[in-house]
Amino acid sequence: MPDARRQRYIRRPDSPVVAVRMAVDTDGFVYRKWGGEQRAKAGDWLVDNSGDVYTVDADVFARTYRKVDGGPGTYVKTTPVWAERASKAGSVKTKEGVTHYDAGDFIVSNSSDGGDEYAITADKFDTLYEQAEDEP
Repeated sequence: MPDARRQRYIRRPDSPVVAVRMAVDTDGFVYRKWGGEQRAKAGDWLVDNSGDVYTVDADVFARTYRKVDGGPGTYVKTTPVWAERASKAGSVKTKEGVTHYDAGDFIVSNSSDGGDEYAITADKFDTLYEQAEDEP
């Protein structure tokens, strides 16, 4: 059951990303972002979200993004997310590592039960997402 504080949002359709699947033989790599170490593995996706570059787990990407016209490697997130504003600073464990956030940032989940979380600044969230209409 969704947390009552979380609201349902959808990605604005005019906010595509450019992504490339890491379909190479690799043991993966570690990089620093969002105040912590992130881990990428073979099959994950390298995403450029308007200059913000990061990796997305292969299964999550396949479930939440769809290819669109707009050039090679152009995708848009098509599934809703559930989000709430953080009342204080903290961190969330993600599939790639740990993301730290400040009070006022958004804690976002790819599932209504709060699973598959990540955090995003309020300014970035407002640019990329809009509140979804009530579900039928």
